[in-house]
Amino acid sequence: MSLFDWFADRRKAAPVVRAPQELDEGDGLWSKCPECGLVVYRKDLIANASVCSGCGHHLRIDSEARLRLIADEGTFQPLDTDLSPTDPLAFKDRRSYADRLRDTQSSTGLRDAVITGLCRIEGMPLALGVMDFRFMGGSMGSVVGEKLTRMIETATFRRYPVLIVCASGGARMQEGMLSLMQMAKISGALQRHRQEELLYIPLLTHPTTGGVTASFAMLGDLILAEPKALIGFAGRRVIEQTLREKLPEGFQTAEYLQDHGFVDLIVPRTRFRSTFASLLRLHGVTPAVAA
Repeated sequence: MSLFDWFADRRKAAPVVRAPQELDEGDGLWSKCPECGLVVYRKDLIANASVCSGCGHHLRIDSEARLRLIADEGTFQPLDTDLSPTDPLAFKDRRSYADRLRDTQSSTGLRDAVITGLCRIEGMPLALGVMDFRFMGGSMGSVVGEKLTRMIETATFRRYPVLIVCASGGARMQEGMLSLMQMAKISGALQRHRQEELLYIPLLTHPTTGGVTASFAMLGDLILAEPKALIGFAGRRVIEQTLREKLPEGFQTAEYLQDHGFVDLIVPRTRFRSTFASLLRLHGVTPAVAA
């Protein structure tokens, strides 16, 4: 049996694990919390930043909703909106990468898995990058890396703080080594930003894993996370099989990482904007900086 045939057999035998159902952006009047089962009036749920009023579960939201929660109204100026991924490896598994890109772009209205731009938050300047898990699991390919790098370089030139909202399954396998190189490229841009004594804060949301965790998600001056977010590099099952031992309860959650010093602060989504603005002021960022 060839190595290719062996992998093909493994894929057929592996159970399909689907992500839990999150907030449906349709026209229904009601939404059901996937955690506690509470049925909530949709408008009330959206008004509460898509956080369940019963159990506090943070439902997944898209990048546009995230921008509305963070940036001052009417201040967001997108960067590099013309960048779109290509298929340099002519990659194909069950479907071609080119087909996956076309279908995902059509269904999400996005060119790739991140939106970047400049904005204000309570009048203070900010370079903001928001990853979107809907686009191929928020995977990091060459366009994601290029957009984040350009945004950070712009922030360094303008002396802006940087916020990146992370939501990703890791590097995009369909781009091979090109996707892995983005880890070093983004990290290098952040190092130059840091050398100018400028502030960088990542917000880790559910899930933040793989090459994103292994690079810019963990390079912040302060590392923030949403409650109960899954944060890790390899999956729990892979680690247990490698170590041949059971991992502790809650392993790879935001709370576990905070207890062990990897996350500085867990911030509920409904309080993120005010908390983040306070952190900017604490580090000397003022509206006058943007003048």
